[in-house]
Amino acid sequence: MIPTTTLPEVTRQWRSSVNLVIPAHEAGAALDIRVDPEVRAAVDVAAEIIESAQTHSVDGILMTLGGDRRSRNPFLGHTSTSVLHHAPCDVLIVNRLALIEEKIQRLLIPTFSGAPPPTALRIAEQLSVRSHGAPIILLGIGARGEEVDRAPANRSPRGLPVQVHRTFLSRALLGRRRRLPEIILHQAALERYGLLLLGEETVHAEGPLLTRRFLEELFRGAPCPVIAVRG
Repeated sequence: MIPTTTLPEVTRQWRSSVNLVIPAHEAGAALDIRVDPEVRAAVDVAAEIIESAQTHSVDGILMTLGGDRRSRNPFLGHTSTSVLHHAPCDVLIVNRLALIEEKIQRLLIPTFSGAPPPTALRIAEQLSVRSHGAPIILLGIGARGEEVDRAPANRSPRGLPVQVHRTFLSRALLGRRRRLPEIILHQAALERYGLLLLGEETVHAEGPLLTRRFLEELFRGAPCPVIAVRG
């Protein structure tokens, strides 16, 4: 995606796109899969990605999230959140640490609802199998005084073992949405970190968890691999 339609800049970036297209073909050949690189120019990058996904009837969108507040990376902030919320298919957003992780020690699924998001759990199962049985840990974060209605399942739908670790914090602390990324990272630190898998859920009836601000703060602050998924 070229995030501009200004002719001189489009021409320059179009020429440099060969540095992505050629490696894409090479990677596809090495994996024996078909790769169809496509270069597009648009001011609204998110809308263009979604339109392309609809045109090609894709099953999922995989995006990397990197850079900082000074970065011109179009996949930061607004673009990633818009695609995550409006795409007609599954969406996975990963930080760069998740791309270079050679071995997954543990898979952590934070949740404020008490039950792991189904798509996040499904991906955790697949990653666990490929990582020779990396443990899946459900990090249940709730308010003090909340009662657990039923015993948590200790097996995933595919029969993999799931460890359930619960933490109860004050309602006042959980009510501060800006603190949620910090809370999740703190709990992950207590588990000696691991690959974090965040799924789509609603926090205390206050709207979706995976908002633009939440994603930016979490991805920028995480010292470990992170995958955010909607689907």
